[in-house]
Amino acid sequence: MEFVSRLWSYFPAPMRDQLHGYALGFWRVLPQILAALVFLLVVWGVVTLLQRTLPRAMRRARMRRALIDVMTMLVTVGLWLFGILIAVTIAFPTITPGRALTALGVGGVAIGFAFKDVFENFLAGILLLVREPFKVEDFIECEGIEGQVEVITIRDTHVRQTDGQLVVAPNAMFFKNPVTIRTAESLRRTTIICGVAYGEDVDNARAIIARAVRSVDSVRDDVKDVQIFAQEFADSSINFEVTWWTGSRPVDIRASRDKVVAAVKRALDDHGIEIPFPYRTLTFKEPLALSRAAKREEGGSQEDGDDAS
Repeated sequence: MEFVSRLWSYFPAPMRDQLHGYALGFWRVLPQILAALVFLLVVWGVVTLLQRTLPRAMRRARMRRALIDVMTMLVTVGLWLFGILIAVTIAFPTITPGRALTALGVGGVAIGFAFKDVFENFLAGILLLVREPFKVEDFIECEGIEGQVEVITIRDTHVRQTDGQLVVAPNAMFFKNPVTIRTAESLRRTTIICGVAYGEDVDNARAIIARAVRSVDSVRDDVKDVQIFAQEFADSSINFEVTWWTGSRPVDIRASRDKVVAAVKRALDDHGIEIPFPYRTLTFKEPLALSRAAKREEGGSQEDGDDAS
């Protein structure tokens, strides 16, 4: 104590008076600060209780998991903001709720301008989780990103591409741009082009291709029938557009195409129907001059013929 008294005497008188005033002011508001802290502890207990009970109640109401997360987060943030506002008015009675809200509004505008992109992604994430245009495990495509959705958070969405790479994209991108949801339905249509030679019977070839496509187990002709149309007169074939329905996942499409192509090729071969490839016939206006090597070979063959005779 003696050391503190000696140190206190070294301060100038105006500074000692100022510090003394601060100390008296602190002791006056200390009970109010303690009351504000107790109130915040009560708010913390209420928030913790709601975080445990509210999701269970919403799950019993069969609400979506994404919507449960959003509602829990909004209730938690709202309670904390309300609790902090009341605690400030308890600790400092001169600060009315109106003044606190005004200060919060001005500060919020400044923070909003500083963190515009962050808040944009935050709001976009809330809207995506509430509306749920796509969900976890859906295959989507947006702005060149294509893959399966693994996680949807408040700020970003994790998409696992078909080559195994993980893309973490901001939610604002999915909210502002068109998104193709490839697994929105359980079935998806796929198409291949199959050509037959001009000398083949078109109706017979169409019937053989149709039977071959329907024989593939991944072709869902029980839901929607196979469609085959003669499409065009190509350079060396008559092309058929072959369309069928199968699973909507990318691997389902690739596997089904593999089986259909193999089945159609096998069926056309079994019936002797030609699948042509391009032919090229070159016509020259004048005879071509033979190269020296070809002339030597031609001359050598003539000499061998003379010797043999």
